[in-house]
Amino acid sequence: MTGQYQIPEPINEPVRAYAPGSPERASLKAELARQSAIEVEVPLRIGGARIATGRLGEMRMPHAHAHRLGVFHQAGATEVEQAIEAARAAAPAWAALPWEERAAIFLRAATLLAGPRRDLITAATMLGQSKTAHQAEIDAACELIDFINFNVHFLGEIMAQQPISAPGVWNRMEYRPLDGFVFAVTPFNFTAIAGNLPTAPALCGNTVVWKPASTAVLSAHYVMEVLEEAGLPPGVINFVPGPGATVGDVALASPHLGGVHFTGGTDTFRAMWRRVGEGIEGYRQFPRLVGETGGKGFVVAHESADPEVVATALIRGAYEYQGQKCSAASRAYIPHTLWPQVREALFAAVEEIAVGDVRDFRNFMGAVIEESAYRRLEGVIEDARARVGKGVVEVVGGRCEASAGWFIEPTVIVVDDPQDRVMQEEYFGPVLSVFVYDAAKYEETLAICASTSPYGLTGAVLARDRDAVALATSVLRGAAGNFYVNDKPTGAVVGQQPFGGARASGTNDKAGSPLNLLRWLSPRTIKETFDPPRTYGYPFLAEE
Repeated sequence: MTGQYQIPEPINEPVRAYAPGSPERASLKAELARQSAIEVEVPLRIGGARIATGRLGEMRMPHAHAHRLGVFHQAGATEVEQAIEAARAAAPAWAALPWEERAAIFLRAATLLAGPRRDLITAATMLGQSKTAHQAEIDAACELIDFINFNVHFLGEIMAQQPISAPGVWNRMEYRPLDGFVFAVTPFNFTAIAGNLPTAPALCGNTVVWKPASTAVLSAHYVMEVLEEAGLPPGVINFVPGPGATVGDVALASPHLGGVHFTGGTDTFRAMWRRVGEGIEGYRQFPRLVGETGGKGFVVAHESADPEVVATALIRGAYEYQGQKCSAASRAYIPHTLWPQVREALFAAVEEIAVGDVRDFRNFMGAVIEESAYRRLEGVIEDARARVGKGVVEVVGGRCEASAGWFIEPTVIVVDDPQDRVMQEEYFGPVLSVFVYDAAKYEETLAICASTSPYGLTGAVLARDRDAVALATSVLRGAAGNFYVNDKPTGAVVGQQPFGGARASGTNDKAGSPLNLLRWLSPRTIKETFDPPRTYGYPFLAEE
């Protein structure tokens, strides 16, 4: 280092509105048309080489499932082993590179995403993951840019954290990467998460084996292209799409595993943790396990809440991106005094929300990600309808249509038991369960909310009564790692609401904060004494 560098001050990326007649709307629509007219062949990236295995998976539009966007090559055991070796080979030089030089690569990637590659990544997310323009903008563009820029800022803060020194002594703390590679396993629902899980450890000097979700390979492929364009050296991040069991079994069995950065299902993360635990004696180090998993996001309304605010929070929280967010508003507790007004507004929205192809900007919702998700959600809705009068009060919406795309309309299931399974199970779709409670039993309802679900990710309280807010904040302390007052339980912003929860929702390592980066660093304390002692004796040993 030849100077103490000042890191660019991060700001949250402004969200483009894509209003009619705007240049950004025209530009994005042109990119959507371009990508819709071509097929892409996505290779693996191992040690900087593009690898074709011939074992192909298809990439299709969920909202137009007859339309193929392209194919991707899938890794097998041999390729995963090669990726691990490539990561190991790249590790010494990457770790030795000054952290500011690593940071510059990622800052350039963020600049590319904010400018010339913005439409590319946003359109790919819309087409491959069926996100509306707004949902893709806040995810693939803004949040991913924020993750990169803020992570650089946070790493600078960490590097500046140094111990105190006594006279004649200089104490220092250095931060190095983990021993071994990081295995990043990313989900389909957020391109930003897919980009953050491999890049956060890499920024800290680690090398990575990255397995993206098979239903979101297209956007992940373009993230990888942007990183390469920004100057990421070969082997630092190795891109290996493929079957989860095939890729995961090899990565988790490697003695060189240094850590796992995961977002996905709770059961999958438990299985990975079990696998690591069973093989613990075979690793060269104790792997770091960081996971953000499921959720059953809640909304509790107090009778003092504004019913319009309640209805809006439920509609946006439950149905944006088809409810395919671990943070989605999935269960609601509404006092009987507010329910008539909330019901009217909520049910009206369910009937009028436009569902369809996301290339039509008039649609509020697209399709669920794939047929298996569609069939599972269809079964949940059919079961609820079959139980009307037997625990279920009413079901509104929920029409399922699969001829062109995997479309499920917004659904409300009202139950008479707060412990009903629809109040407990995560569905990952546009299904909102509602329990109408006696307004006089607010505190009792809070306790029920806190104990009903095994998850602890997101939740919200809506109230104008400050005592009601304070009570909810206290009672629900362990029920949500991200807690919202008078807002929907979704939409965490990097640097503003670091994201993560505990219980069955993960390790709560807070992506979008220094806490996550600390998991990918191994600190060393250095003590240097300038005038060391020359005899072993101490003054107390002398005679009187």
